[in-house]
Amino acid sequence: MFLVVILVAVLNSGSSSSPPTINTIATIAYSETTSDSTWDKLKGALLNALVFVVVVTAVTFLLVLLFYFRCTHFLKLYMGFSSFIVLLFLGGEIALFLIRKFSVPIDCFTFLVLLFNFAAVGVFAVFLSKMAIIVTQGYLVAIGMLVAYWFTLLPEWTTWVLLVALALYDLAAVLLPVGPLRLLVELAISRDEDIPALVYEARPVINHDQGSGEYEGQRRAWRRRRESGNDSESDHNIGTSDAEVTAPLIQNRVSSVVDGQESSVASTDNSFLEGIGLGSSGAIKLGLGDFIFYSVLVGRAAMYDFMTVYACYLAIIAGLGVTLMLLALYQQALPALPVSIAFGVLFYFLTRLLLEEFVVQCSLNLVMF
Repeated sequence: MFLVVILVAVLNSGSSSSPPTINTIATIAYSETTSDSTWDKLKGALLNALVFVVVVTAVTFLLVLLFYFRCTHFLKLYMGFSSFIVLLFLGGEIALFLIRKFSVPIDCFTFLVLLFNFAAVGVFAVFLSKMAIIVTQGYLVAIGMLVAYWFTLLPEWTTWVLLVALALYDLAAVLLPVGPLRLLVELAISRDEDIPALVYEARPVINHDQGSGEYEGQRRAWRRRRESGNDSESDHNIGTSDAEVTAPLIQNRVSSVVDGQESSVASTDNSFLEGIGLGSSGAIKLGLGDFIFYSVLVGRAAMYDFMTVYACYLAIIAGLGVTLMLLALYQQALPALPVSIAFGVLFYFLTRLLLEEFVVQCSLNLVMF
C-alpha cells in the first residue's frame, strides 16, 4: 500500500491534466468521460463492474474444473507465464514512466536486458525454485504493487463501484454453497493439495534457545486443543478476493482463499489442523488479492490528498481486525475484502466530505485541537 501511494504521488504529480486511463475488460462496457452526467457515470460504472464480475466468476469456475481434473502442472505453468507477463509488461511500462519522470540515462538494450532478467528471476523466485524468503517476498510485493497501480488508472467512478462489487463477489464466492471459491477450497482440502497461486508468506519468529523438539511439542499440543474444540470439523482462514484485469489477478483471488486460509482435515490415521493464517510449517500465508485491492483503495485516495490516505489505511486495518474477530467467532471461511473495503470506502467519502472541511475551517480560524 505504501509503495502504491508513492507511485501515485510521484507519477501523477506535476501534471495539470488528469492521470492517464487504460482500456481493459473493466472498461469494456462503458468509457467514462468528464462531460458525462453523474447518472451516466454511475450507470456505466455499474455496467462495467457487472461485466467484470461475470468474467471473473466464469474464469474461476474454469479454474475449479481444471483443478478437479488434476491439471495442476498446467496451472503452475500458466501462473508462471502470467507472472512473467505482469513483471515484464506492467513493470516495464511503469519503469518507463519513472525513467521519463527522472530523466534516467539508459539505453534501450540495457533496459531490455535488465527488464527481462527482472521478470525471469521473479518467476523462478515465486514458482519454480527455492530462493531466499526475502527475495520471494520482494517479488510478491512488486507484483502486487504493479497490478494495484494499474488499477488506479481506471476511471474514478468505475474504480469505486468495482471495489464494492468485488467485495460483494468475494462474500458470495466464499460463503455460498455453490460459490466457486468455496468449491475450490473444499476440493483442495479433500485432496490435501495446494493450488498454484500468488501467496505472501511470512516466516514465524522462533526463539533459538527453544529446541525444535520443544517447538514441535507445543505445536502438537496446540493442534490437539484446537481439534478438540472444533470436533474435527474443517476450519478455513480468511478468504480473500481478487478479480483483475489480468489472468494472474484471478489466480491471486484463488490464492487468497486457498493458500491464505487455515484448514483442518481430520481422519483416524492423520490430523492436519492449522491456526488462523498459520500453515503447518508455522508460516503465516496471505493471498496477494486482498493486498492488491487495499492498495487500489489507498492509491485512489492518494489522488485526492494524504488525509484520505491515512483515514483509508486505518479503516482497512480496522476491517482486518473485525474480520479476524468474526473468524474466531464463527470458525468458518470468511472473505477478507468486504469489511475492509466497506470501511475504506466509507472513511474515504466521510474524510473527503466532512473531515477535510472541518480541518480546513479550523486552520483558517487558527483553532488548535
